[in-house]
Amino acid sequence: MSAAGPHLAEPLWLLGLLAIPALWWWRRRRSPLAGAPTALRAYADAHLLPHLLVTPPTPGRRGHPLRRWALLWALLMLTLAGPRWGYQEVRLFHPGNHLLVLLDVSRSMRCTDLAPDRLGRARQELEDLIRANRHHRLGLIAFASVPHVLAPITEDSATLLSRLPVLATDLASPQLQGSNLEAALERAAQLLDPLPAEGARAILLISDGDFATPLPLEQVRALAARGIRLHVLGVGTEQGALVPASQGGWVRDPMDPTRQPVRSTLEPERLEALAVAGGGRYREAVHGETDTRALLDASAERARSAAAGDERTRIWNERFWIPLIVLALLVLAEFRHPWRHPGGGS
Repeated sequence: MSAAGPHLAEPLWLLGLLAIPALWWWRRRRSPLAGAPTALRAYADAHLLPHLLVTPPTPGRRGHPLRRWALLWALLMLTLAGPRWGYQEVRLFHPGNHLLVLLDVSRSMRCTDLAPDRLGRARQELEDLIRANRHHRLGLIAFASVPHVLAPITEDSATLLSRLPVLATDLASPQLQGSNLEAALERAAQLLDPLPAEGARAILLISDGDFATPLPLEQVRALAARGIRLHVLGVGTEQGALVPASQGGWVRDPMDPTRQPVRSTLEPERLEALAVAGGGRYREAVHGETDTRALLDASAERARSAAAGDERTRIWNERFWIPLIVLALLVLAEFRHPWRHPGGGS
């Protein structure tokens, strides 16, 4: 018999069929004929006893009762044994992919060198990523000087999409401006560290790279050593734009005696240095979904390499319901006339 042919999931249940010959033997032992030589020969010859002791069949019943109940018992044991044939091969479960987005919402992200502004473009990129995602659990942290967890890592895309309108407001307080990437990475690590290390764990930083503090490269390398990679999506242009102030006008450099407006530009070298230190990829935001799809694929690379063995298992087509249906129909047939009594009429 081939592996795909009919077989039983739990064949030991067929041992229950041994109850049928045991019951048959026990019934024969208790038959009136068994005691005839000692009790009834005083009243009739032995060759006449079978004719005197046979009970007439019950009206409306056909066949020996023991045979009928033996058949029902056999069908019950066959159902419990689980007949099955035919199968589908599926890949074994592997831990899922987890991607946590760090979105820079500092004042420089209000620059209008991209339409409608850098933060608006970042929102569009993030929406594209959420809608294109098929294999990741996503989370979202917005940060300026302080990180804000807007959505923990989840499979609920609707929850993430509902958080996007908040990113268009002044989420960061004017008194707490600046991009504290170090604090944001630390908060992201707190969410990713408890997750299974066998799956892909990654951070996607969306920023213009206009950080007032030195790059936390050592912190990024430490995260990569723990299996948490960093990918970066740059938002902005190298031509840059003036940074709008919260009360109108432009942000001015307090260290500049002439108080000239501050111009913020995209810093691709700094952002790429972060991606290299984190073992990830750097892409610049463009129209369309090519950038977000590339980053989604990159964040799942480790999980694909862990599943290189392509282990599969068989999902069998269970057929236990076939003897179960026959059993149910026969049981119903046994009780189709519950008002009929042995020896009685209709």
